Amino acid sequence: MVQIAKKLFKYYLFLVSIFFIGRVVLFTLYFSHFEAQSTNIWLSFLYGLKMDTIVASILLVIPSILLTLLPKIFAKTVNFILKYYFLIVVSLAIFIEIATFPFMAEYDSRPNYLFVEYLAYSKEVVSLLLADYKLQLFFAFGVIALFIYGYLKKYNESFIELFEINFLKRALLFIPLVLILFIGIRSSFGHRPANISDAMYSSNRILNEVTKNSIYSIGYAVYSSLKYSNKDIQKRYGKMDIKEAIARVQKKLDLKKADSKYILSREEDSNFSNKKTKNIVIFVQESLGYQFVNAVGGEEGITPNLNRLSKEGILFKELYSNGTRSVRGLSGLVSGTFSVPGKGVVKRNKSQRDFSTIASLLKPFGYHSSFIYGGESRFDNMKSWFLGNGFDEVIDQEKFKNPEFVGTWGVSDEDVVKKANEEYKKLYAKNQKFVSVIFSTSNHTPFDFPKEKIKLVKGEPEKSVKNAVKYADYAIGKFIEMAKKEKYFEDTIFVIAADHNVRVYGDDVVPVKMFHIPGLILGKDLKPQVYDKISTQADLLATTLDLAGISTKYSIMGHSIFSDKKRDFSLMQFNDRYALRQGNEVAVIRPNTKALTFEYKNEHLYKAQNDESLQKDLLAFILVLNHVYQNKLFR
Repeated sequence: MVQIAKKLFKYYLFLVSIFFIGRVVLFTLYFSHFEAQSTNIWLSFLYGLKMDTIVASILLVIPSILLTLLPKIFAKTVNFILKYYFLIVVSLAIFIEIATFPFMAEYDSRPNYLFVEYLAYSKEVVSLLLADYKLQLFFAFGVIALFIYGYLKKYNESFIELFEINFLKRALLFIPLVLILFIGIRSSFGHRPANISDAMYSSNRILNEVTKNSIYSIGYAVYSSLKYSNKDIQKRYGKMDIKEAIARVQKKLDLKKADSKYILSREEDSNFSNKKTKNIVIFVQESLGYQFVNAVGGEEGITPNLNRLSKEGILFKELYSNGTRSVRGLSGLVSGTFSVPGKGVVKRNKSQRDFSTIASLLKPFGYHSSFIYGGESRFDNMKSWFLGNGFDEVIDQEKFKNPEFVGTWGVSDEDVVKKANEEYKKLYAKNQKFVSVIFSTSNHTPFDFPKEKIKLVKGEPEKSVKNAVKYADYAIGKFIEMAKKEKYFEDTIFVIAADHNVRVYGDDVVPVKMFHIPGLILGKDLKPQVYDKISTQADLLATTLDLAGISTKYSIMGHSIFSDKKRDFSLMQFNDRYALRQGNEVAVIRPNTKALTFEYKNEHLYKAQNDESLQKDLLAFILVLNHVYQNKLFR
C-alpha cells in the first residue's frame, strides 16, 4: 500500500517541480515589473503551489483508480496505460510551461482562451511559431525528446510490482487516496474551493499571472468555450441575423451614434459638467429586496436608515436587478451591462481583461479605484475580474486587522464601512480622486452579525433575513454618518443599491416582483427626488456618472434619468430564462420553446396576446449580449 502512495507522490512532485521551474523563470524574467510592490512578492510561490496542486491532483485521479480498483489480471494492461499516460501528461506539462514564455511575452498573460482559439487556425499558428518563435519551438521539442528518451530508455518505469499487493488491500487504499486527491483538488478547507482567483493575491497583474498555473488557465478556457458556445445560444433561444439584432438593441437603447465596431459604445456628455469631477462610491447591498424597504413599497421598521436617507437624495423606486446572483448585479452596477447567457461575466473567461468597468472608464481621468469586500474576494472569481478590468486595489478579509466581528462570510459590514472610510480619508488627503465599490456580506445565510448593534425585529429569530437586513441598514447609516463628518463627503457621489433581491421565488415563469430592488444616490447639495419609472442597474450607473460630471465614451446599456434618451424597460434573467419588460407588458423566452407575452398586474404575470416586436427585441438582446461577450466588444 505504501508503495502505491510513494509512486503517486513521486509523480506529484515531478509535475509540481515542472510548474515550479517555469514559475521561477517567469518570476526572474518579469521581476522588474513587480519588485517595488508593497505586497509580499514571494507569496507568488505559495499561492502558485496551491494552483499546481490542484492540477497535479486532477491528473493523478485516473492512476489512483487504476492502481487500486483493478485486479491483478489487468496488471500488464494498466502498466502499459499508465506508462504512456504519464509520458503524455509530463510531456504536455513541459510543452505548455515552455509555450508560456512566448505567450506571456506576446500577451502579458499566461495561456488562456486565445491559446485554445488559435488551435483552430493550425496553418497560421505553425507559420507564426516558425517565423517568430522557432528557437523556443525547437527548445521545447528538444526538452520533450530528452525526457521521452530518458523515460523510456533509462528510467524504465514499471507499475507491475504494485499488483503483487493483495487486491483487498489496494481497494482499501482507494478511499484515503481519493480523499487526499479531493483535498488537493479543492485546495481549501473553507466554504469555497480554491479557484484561479487564489492566484490574484496582488494588485500587480503580472505578478498574478506568474502565480497562476498555465494548464489550469487553459482548462478553464476549454470548459468555458465548450459550455457557452455561440451556436449553443442560437440553438437554445432562437435565430436572428446578428445585424438585425444589433439594430433592434441600438434602437431600444436609443444609440443613434454608436461606434461601428464597439456597437454599444457612444459619447455621453454630463448634464452636470463642472471643473472638478466627483468621487464615486458604490455600496452594493447583498440580497436587499424592495420588500424590506418602506421607501420603495416594503415593510416598515426594517431599514430605518435607508428610509431616512431616501429623503436626502435621488430614490429609484422602480429599480430592477439584472438577475438573481451577485455576479449579475455586480456586472450591472460596475459595468452597466445586462446578464449574458450562461455564466456571468465576472466568472467568464473572455471578460477577465479589457471588459469595461467604472474603474477603466475613470482611469484616464486620474481616478484611483478599489473594491472593498469583507469576505474572501476569490469567491465567484471577483478578485480576478476586478483586478483584470481596471481596478487598482482589492481590499478583502485578510487586509482587515483586528475586526470587531467575523462571521461565516467574513468581517461585519460595520468593519467594512469603517475600513472604507479610512481609505477614502487617506486618498482625499493626497488630493487623489477615487472610485470605489463596497460589497456587503452580512445579509447572507447563515446571517451572522453582531446582534448587540441593533434592536432585533420583533417576532423574528435572531438569525433571520429581516434581522440581517436591519443590521445591513445599520451599517449603511453608520457609513453615511461617518462620511458626512469628513471632507471628502462634499466631493463624492454615493450610490446604495442591491445586487439582487433575496431568494427569488414565485409561481410565475419569471417572478418579476422579486427583481425589484432599492436604489439611492446621495451627495452634498443633491436635490432630493423620487424617480418612479422603470429603471435598471445600468441606468443607475449612467446616472451616477452623469451626476459626477463625467463626460466620456462608454458602452453602458442604460441612460441617466436626466437624459431624454432614457427608456423605461428592464431586462431580467431568471436561471436560463429571459424577460423583457416594457411598461406592464413582458416578453419571456425560455430555451427551446416559443416566446410568450404576458401582462404584469398585481405583481403577477398573466398570459396576453403575443407581441412579436417585443419578443424579437428580447431575442435581439440575448444574441447581442452573447455577440458582444464572445467578440470582446464591451469596451
